[in-house]
Amino acid sequence: MGTRRFVRALPALMIVVGVLFDFLTPPVFTAVPMFAAAPLIAAPFFTLGSTVRVGIAALLAVAVKVLYGGTLPGVVLTSELLTVLTVSVLAVVINGVVRRSNEQLASARVIAETAMRAVLPTPAERIGGLQVAARYEAAQADEFVGGDLFSVTDTPQGVRLVVGDVRGKGLDAVEAVAIVIGAFREAAEQEKSLEGVAQRLERALARESSRQGGLDAVEGFITAVLAEIPPGAPLVRIVNRGHPEPLLLHKDGALEVLAPSVPALPLGMDLGVWPDRADEWQLPDGGTLLFYTDGLSEARNAEGVFYDPAERLRGRLFPGPEELLSALTDDVRLHTGGESTDDMALLAVVRPAKGQPDRRRTVKIVGLGEGAG
Repeated sequence: MGTRRFVRALPALMIVVGVLFDFLTPPVFTAVPMFAAAPLIAAPFFTLGSTVRVGIAALLAVAVKVLYGGTLPGVVLTSELLTVLTVSVLAVVINGVVRRSNEQLASARVIAETAMRAVLPTPAERIGGLQVAARYEAAQADEFVGGDLFSVTDTPQGVRLVVGDVRGKGLDAVEAVAIVIGAFREAAEQEKSLEGVAQRLERALARESSRQGGLDAVEGFITAVLAEIPPGAPLVRIVNRGHPEPLLLHKDGALEVLAPSVPALPLGMDLGVWPDRADEWQLPDGGTLLFYTDGLSEARNAEGVFYDPAERLRGRLFPGPEELLSALTDDVRLHTGGESTDDMALLAVVRPAKGQPDRRRTVKIVGLGEGAG
């Protein structure tokens, strides 16, 4: 915010300093470069009207020098006036180009965001007896929507889900998301194992890459984590393909980082056949699984410190998955000052305690900055 205020004040400051320089130095010295720079600085940041006003102010400053030019030849003063006039006109042209470019970028972003919402429908609040909540948070400081994705479905093998991140931006990333989500929904219903689902995603990406003539069609690779929660079993199986590690929040505030036993490459890297291995963890009643993309774990504050979700969540209690995601997104905004540079997908899944009532509308939300009690 301080930088923005400085940039907006800089054109006026340069004109004022230029006038003082002309009056306090011998006539052979000139402040014309300062007067010429003022409208150029204003062009990409100010409105058209403000840019024109800065240009007029710079011209008036030079006109004062023309009227009180002292011993300088008239041709020099006229040349300086024409220089500032030319630069001011150029600044107006630049302002128009920048405004049109911004409008096109805004339009492209709206289209990409709309397409992303279409391929990422919000999951139901309850799926297969589990409480579910999901969020897609677009970056405030980026030009294009990213390729973060999530999907949850109930299958004969239990509730299966995927959370991933396409390496790319804009409509190309949305296309890759659609490919992964479509392949996942089909594979989740048909494959008997979670490893089989991961291999189906690999094949789908390979087919699309071959059809479009190269890996660039799907931005090279996709980090993803797949999970399976069997019906009636207090456990979760996870296949992690180069994605940030999920978290398991226990109902007493304890937290586990679900790191894979064997690290694996992201999907779509085409570096040979790598057998997938699903790891298993206990998922007790009242436990919450949190899946997220690197827009969360790589969010930085003004000092460049990364956001650490495990550290921020350890020891905290939340009445439900929706409250967890609300507190988490608010805390990330506080950490970054609202200037996130990457999109963020969040998915929380809760295994309700037996006999536990739905308290989502009756229990006070515990924010990350409050005590657990």
